[in-house]
Amino acid sequence: MKSQKQFTAIYKKSGSWYLAWVEEIPGVNTQGRTLREAKENLREALSLILETNHLLTLSAFGKNKVVRESLSIAA
Repeated sequence: MKSQKQFTAIYKKSGSWYLAWVEEIPGVNTQGRTLREAKENLREALSLILETNHLLTLSAFGKNKVVRESLSIAA
């Protein structure tokens, strides 16, 4: 079972578009013609980045060659 993770989504109207990005992860950004579309696009972009990062780690190190654990910080 996958755990839920919380991120901060930022939305900014720019002309006729909405820009969207995740504050905690550089490179997770997108846009949409409506706020709803920007939110949907951002959720997909974040999901793809997290999946890609996971696959890159697995391909580079395999499942048993690294220590993997949860990390929490007070923010």
